[in-house]
Amino acid sequence: MDRIRIVGGQALNGVIQISGAKNAALPLMIASLLTQETLTLENIPSLADVGMLLRILGHHGVDHSIDGRRLGAAPHASRAIHLTAKTIVDTMAPYELVSKMRASFWVIAPLLARMGEAKVSLPGGCAIGTRPVDLLIMALEKLGASVEIEAGYVHATAPKGLIGAEIHFPKVTVGGTHTALMAASLAKGHTLIVNAAREPEIVDLADCLNKMGARIKGAGQSAIEIEGVGALSGASHSVLPDRIEAGTYAIAVAMASGDVVLEGARADLLQSALDVIEQAGATISVTNEGLRVRRNGAGLSPVDVTTAPFPGFPTDLQAQFMALMTKAKGSSRITETIFENRFMHVQELARLGAHIRLEGDAALVEGVDELQGAPVMATDLRASVSLVIAALAAQGETMVNRVYHLDRGFEHLEDKLGGCGAIIERLSGAG
Repeated sequence: MDRIRIVGGQALNGVIQISGAKNAALPLMIASLLTQETLTLENIPSLADVGMLLRILGHHGVDHSIDGRRLGAAPHASRAIHLTAKTIVDTMAPYELVSKMRASFWVIAPLLARMGEAKVSLPGGCAIGTRPVDLLIMALEKLGASVEIEAGYVHATAPKGLIGAEIHFPKVTVGGTHTALMAASLAKGHTLIVNAAREPEIVDLADCLNKMGARIKGAGQSAIEIEGVGALSGASHSVLPDRIEAGTYAIAVAMASGDVVLEGARADLLQSALDVIEQAGATISVTNEGLRVRRNGAGLSPVDVTTAPFPGFPTDLQAQFMALMTKAKGSSRITETIFENRFMHVQELARLGAHIRLEGDAALVEGVDELQGAPVMATDLRASVSLVIAALAAQGETMVNRVYHLDRGFEHLEDKLGGCGAIIERLSGAG
């Protein structure tokens, strides 16, 4: 199993190209099931989760081909994937596939909307909490589907098609909003989604669906309206830049100090996080290329943070920011409101010398003068990259084990950091 070795103490200077957003790419790929025609998605990151979803879509009959970077394309442009679901060969998604990636449960919406039936395994547990699918099921039932849960599978049927309806989510749900958008696009009549998620990845999906012929208004707001259409066509769409990757590298620069341009990053996608990183001591400016992040090595200031749905501080940057606060001059309080069990990185940060105390849904971080390198274990995607950030500023060598978590969400992480001066290398097949 691969490990990543990091020797801390090096400032970061240079350019990091921001990849396409994983959290947008996955639902966009799933949307290919809605049409017989080819959906071309550009700027798709090369990630383990993308490869797994391609295998899952192939099970349903989706053919795909992948282009490399086009000659003359922008440096941060990534691959293009052509997806064609001309014939759906199977409307069942088995446990052995769905259990490997939770987002694959979302195939239930386009399969049901297009074929009138879908049988999809419940995804099971998750390292950062249960992430229940009850709100996704509720949305499909509001659109007229009959849903039964039997032997660990959700069996949804709508033999006469889905019917537009009002869907009121009792709490903001990104997965529920993605599901409702895809299902309602092919439903008969008008659908109103109330308390919809406002994340940029929701807007990206709606933009792509509209290019395919859907009639969606209000994405990015708390109320979204959809007029169902009889069929969707193919389209070409470029995935938006990954705001979580951009925020992660901005925090890395704040931690290690230096001067880095995040090429392709967009401030509007993560302004609340950028505000907090600046309060901690970094200087962030918008440039023609993206975002420039600088820190001169002066002390970090403690900042209290509470995670919240967009446009609030993202839960997917909570672990990274906690790593930053371990070196702040004073105490900070980090409150997690989105997922339970999302503090598993705390005990591993403690191995590096961090002083963190948990109080329910909050972590109290007392900054220390120095972190010390040590062997640590990744527990989930964001926790693993928080250990990398801490290691960049730790004295000596840190070995991050179980880095397959990183490969799920960060494209060429060691190459990007190494290109800016970090001493970082992947040790293949070790440990």
